Amino acid sequence: MEGAPGRIRTLDLIRGVAVLGILAVNITGFAGPIGATRSPHIPAPGSAVDEAAFALMLLVFEGKMRMLFCMLFGASLVLFVDRTDAQGRGGDALQLRRLGWLALFGMAHYLLLWWGDILFAYAAIGLVVLALHRRPLLHLGVLALMVFSVWTLTALAATVGDAAAAEQLHRGTATAAQMSDHAAALADSLKNAAADLGMMHASYSQQFAHRLVEHPLWLPNMALNNLWELLPLMLIGVIFQRSGFFAGEWPRPLVLRMVRSGILGGGLLSLAVIGWAWWRHFDPVHVGEVVAVWSAAPHLLMATGYAAALVLLAPRLLHTRLGRRIEATGRMAFSNYLGTTVVMTAMFSGWGLNLAGTVPESRMGWFVLLGWTLMLGWSQPWLRRFRQGPLEWAWRCLTEWRRLPLRRADQSRL
Repeated sequence: MEGAPGRIRTLDLIRGVAVLGILAVNITGFAGPIGATRSPHIPAPGSAVDEAAFALMLLVFEGKMRMLFCMLFGASLVLFVDRTDAQGRGGDALQLRRLGWLALFGMAHYLLLWWGDILFAYAAIGLVVLALHRRPLLHLGVLALMVFSVWTLTALAATVGDAAAAEQLHRGTATAAQMSDHAAALADSLKNAAADLGMMHASYSQQFAHRLVEHPLWLPNMALNNLWELLPLMLIGVIFQRSGFFAGEWPRPLVLRMVRSGILGGGLLSLAVIGWAWWRHFDPVHVGEVVAVWSAAPHLLMATGYAAALVLLAPRLLHTRLGRRIEATGRMAFSNYLGTTVVMTAMFSGWGLNLAGTVPESRMGWFVLLGWTLMLGWSQPWLRRFRQGPLEWAWRCLTEWRRLPLRRADQSRL
């Protein structure tokens, strides 16, 4: 079988790449405390090899996969609306219900498994996109550019002090008071990391109660904090979908320019930011926030470059075994995203193998490879027998509020 009728296979291919890449970013959050996502020296000092592994993850995956997936979410949102409208069933109303169920899935993901859920934020910000998606594409583009630019410039201004402090410490020109403040902030970071690790080693019921009682507003706060980044990206996805980008309808020379400027230009800018952070040894106090903010524009360039490259490669890649497996992984991205959480939390949490805090950055790649093997291994065989992934099917049934067929009659090769 060459994909379900009516699907845009390039979207599934790109979504597969994105969900695989997201694991390479999330693995640090699965394996260690929250602070470990900003520095390889949390919860303990890392080696030069750990710094190199962290830098590679920043260059290839961090930010780019999240942005790519967010664009795809915006594209899929309007694709669902447009197809449902064409069936005369009221696309906006059904999409509203669909987002509501996604928010509930996100809440369950957070409470039952892991603090790093993004589904709730996607659902909440998707409501804004749903309210805006029928406006002209030019208006959406201007709005996306304005929101992203204001957010980036504001965040840049807010990190000037951190960058200056990192420079003074690096050059040895920091005052005694600045060095004392840095030592105190580092001690606080390590204390928080130890507390996070302690909770990761706790029992399942203790972890659940901690998220429910101590951090009940975690998900709304995440949605609000990420609004200014994710909203423009979803709007870009809307523009790409409705202008025919994902269907391969843009002029090839333009898409090639996107590849060059995105991957090469954005990559060089990313290398500059990462190089600055690397020479300052990814200082946990000052450097992490600076890298996150300064990399926003390079992330966007590289994410669009990745998307453009995959659009160009799709016709050939989808005729290869690997390409079809990645496509199947993308068709089941929801199941794979949550399934990965189940597998990784079972490995690192206290209720599982209890490996949290024991795996250095340089060895996390083995867990990523395991996750990739599982996702690429089960998705295609499942789709030979079933119409959708298990969670995709449950989500659709809840949206439609009726039981839909899951097993396919035709089990020909995907």
